[in-house]
Amino acid sequence: MPTAAGSPSSSSTDASLFIAASDTDDNLIAGGSGGASGAGAGRAQSWWECISKARSRILDLASLLSSPDLASIADSDRPARSLLESQAAAAAIASALSSPSSGSGDDPFCNWLYDTLQSSDPDLRLVALSFVPLISGLYLSRVVATGAANSPSLSGFEAVLLALYAAEVKARSGRPVLVSVPDLSLPSLYHSPGPTARRRQLPPAAWPPPKPSVGVLSPPLEPQIAAKSTKRTSIVAVALDSYYKSISSMPSRSKIDLCEFVSAWAGQDCSCRFELDDGDPNPSSAQSCLSTSFSSSPRARISAEVNEGIEGTSDAMRSLALCQAPNGNHCNSEEEWSRFTRKGSRVPLPWELLQPILRNLGHCLLTPSNPQQVRHSASMAVRCVYARASHDLLPQAILCSRCLIQLDNSTRKSTKTVSGNASKPNTPSQLKS
Repeated sequence: MPTAAGSPSSSSTDASLFIAASDTDDNLIAGGSGGASGAGAGRAQSWWECISKARSRILDLASLLSSPDLASIADSDRPARSLLESQAAAAAIASALSSPSSGSGDDPFCNWLYDTLQSSDPDLRLVALSFVPLISGLYLSRVVATGAANSPSLSGFEAVLLALYAAEVKARSGRPVLVSVPDLSLPSLYHSPGPTARRRQLPPAAWPPPKPSVGVLSPPLEPQIAAKSTKRTSIVAVALDSYYKSISSMPSRSKIDLCEFVSAWAGQDCSCRFELDDGDPNPSSAQSCLSTSFSSSPRARISAEVNEGIEGTSDAMRSLALCQAPNGNHCNSEEEWSRFTRKGSRVPLPWELLQPILRNLGHCLLTPSNPQQVRHSASMAVRCVYARASHDLLPQAILCSRCLIQLDNSTRKSTKTVSGNASKPNTPSQLKS
């Protein structure tokens, strides 16, 4: 027999259902809060593991350098980040890596960098990546300077570079790096192309569809277990490409190392470095400090000959005299040559290696947040690359380096114009009576 809506039996049934539902909700709430607290505990544990691993790596480095002051970095809240920003630690590691006996398979600092690259802490990996320009520069310079037959063991440097290469091979999964080239026949934000002769004869609805153009920026990478002589350039290029992906997080001293090594690699210190600076009222300070004794402008040299006569021409020729170094480099003075030899020597620069070099130089040269010293070093380096590419007749490198130089010149001119306008006093205009 059915129970009435207001009967006690119906009320007790509804109450039982309500209590059961309440118990279920409480269990769900308890389970959800337990899951949230468990996730929070997991994140805290993961954070503490990163801190512990970073402190362990820093203490290992402090024991290698015999520096008790470095151990104090391990006590900071973010030890890996503090190590990345420590100039004293960077100088000590760079000094150890630059020693003549460094780079061997049992080099403890190469082993430390290799193990640090395997860390799951992104800040620790950045510390190891910040020394990629130094390791790449020392590796290529020593291999080329000493020759393949007399080259000392550099397996420590090679292990670090191969670790970066292997990580990139795994990330690309055998695929090439492609870039989409825009169709210039279509209008964009920057241009409005006119119709071609073929399109003028057809209505817009009958125009052929644009064909996408895809270029290969980097071919598929082959796994390498050793740094063969034919693959050294590819391995270093991939390492520099990995560095470029994190260059915005790199300290200034690492970027300066890169620029100085590129200048030494190019090894082209002739006056054609500055041939694109003709008419620039304020060339880069790098140019002024390295070539104060002469002007690269042909018109300036001709006018000097006319005005100063034979004696002035002789002085100009003496100032243009270049001394030749043993490895083919040219320099204006012993001081300049010694500065370049401290950072490396002239090496072969194929387009495969120049691509990541120019990308890194573009960041160092054109990023406003970079310090002035970084931009000046990049300005000098890109001019050396332009001179080298002009001598080697590399059209792609000439085009890219030329564009970077022109962008640098236009940036400097606009900066000077803005600073000049800001320095003018503001004179109030007189009110008309």
